[in-house]
Amino acid sequence: MRYLRIALAVTLLAACSDGVVEGERTAGGDRPAPETVVDRFAILALDCVHREYPNKISHVMQSVDDVQAPSELTPAFYGCFDWHSSVHGHWLLTRVLTKRPDSVLADEIRSKLGRSFTEENLTSEIVYYLGEGRASFERPYGIAWYLQLVLELEESEDPQLGGWRETLRPLEDAIVEQVRDWLPKLSYPIRLGTHNQTAFAFGLMLDYARGVGNEEFAKEIEAKTLEFHRDDVNCPLAYEPSGEDFLSPCLMEADLMRRVMPQDEFAAWLDRFLPQIPIDGSDDWLEPGVVLDPSDGKLVHLDGVNLSRAWALEGIASALPDDDPRVTALNAVADVHREVGVAAVSDEHYSGSHWLASFATYLTTKRGIAGVQATD
Repeated sequence: MRYLRIALAVTLLAACSDGVVEGERTAGGDRPAPETVVDRFAILALDCVHREYPNKISHVMQSVDDVQAPSELTPAFYGCFDWHSSVHGHWLLTRVLTKRPDSVLADEIRSKLGRSFTEENLTSEIVYYLGEGRASFERPYGIAWYLQLVLELEESEDPQLGGWRETLRPLEDAIVEQVRDWLPKLSYPIRLGTHNQTAFAFGLMLDYARGVGNEEFAKEIEAKTLEFHRDDVNCPLAYEPSGEDFLSPCLMEADLMRRVMPQDEFAAWLDRFLPQIPIDGSDDWLEPGVVLDPSDGKLVHLDGVNLSRAWALEGIASALPDDDPRVTALNAVADVHREVGVAAVSDEHYSGSHWLASFATYLTTKRGIAGVQATD
């Protein structure tokens, strides 16, 4: 199974290297053919950011007045099945504009983003976010992706993206305020392999805080990270993945810790935390997750774990000295997971297509690795 999926992935990536896959079906009718792997991912986001149904909302109702359609409750981020997937679908589209402004999809992307990023829509989003009983809404996963979306706009020199960045600022400020209020109250890390995991969210939030120059917020995340994880040892990587994981508790923690420790300290910490990383350069010490039914919205999470493992492994390797004997094995097994993960990104089943493209884009554009430029 593993080697069949890898072979399919290699064929796919080879076909994409110079253009599109011959005969590929793309939704959107007259839309120009995608030119790169990232453009292919963008098509999936374009086709879901304003698709209202099917929809799964995490919605606290205080009265009958709260019984409304998703597009009325959260008019900017109602598509892509749920709020957090809509947010990182918008992030994906913004990422394409910042990395590939000459994309054949650029005009359509700008149109979609402009439809979402209006002052009226964001005002409604703030009202919803600050509503009674919603203090934990999309915490920490969805709001971490929102801050990552803001960071993407912050880093752009494009005037239109700069304008959208200001439109998103009020909700950004509300989110940061609530997270800063939450952090001191959080007694323990959340070590799940799904949305509530704190390690992944802290990584996105920390990158955001540093990127926008919010030093106080960054220091608070750094301090909580070290409080939670400095003394962690012997992470049970062999127990992963659980049947519905899309994030690795062990690898995401290590990918977070490389952000807050000097290189020599991180290298020593990693030796204690993941002593099972080999030094022989092998690529078979961590098997990719296997999805037997990609139409099942929970089981397909394992396609996401392969993508997120790949970027975490690359991030960990990037933080080690070049001559560290673990680097080769980390990158080798990252390549295996990348190939399997990217092969799974398609429009065949909405259970995966509404979110996996964002994970694939985060991986292939190396969003989480500072100073590294990815190629298409």
